[in-house]
Amino acid sequence: MSSPLDINDNNFLRQFEVEIDGNLAKVEYALQERKIFLTKIIIPKNSDNDFKDKFLTEIFEIIKQKKLRMMPTDGEIKKFIKTHREYMDLLPIGVRI
Repeated sequence: MSSPLDINDNNFLRQFEVEIDGNLAKVEYALQERKIFLTKIIIPKNSDNDFKDKFLTEIFEIIKQKKLRMMPTDGEIKKFIKTHREYMDLLPIGVRI
């Protein structure tokens, strides 16, 4: 298994970020009460296909550790959750994607 990414939760810019090959990959978010709205994912064009999955998986683990519920509003993140149903339990009760 590859080593974990060094993801920074940048509270000031409201984004999870990690540097990959000199570029910044990020997931922007908005925090409301105990919910985190994942609003946009930006992945450098030169990253490999597995990077996005690893990046999102580790972000979801951070969200789980913080005991937050997540609301994905970005289409790519919704698509990832649909194919990785183990993260459905992070959605607020009653929310379907």
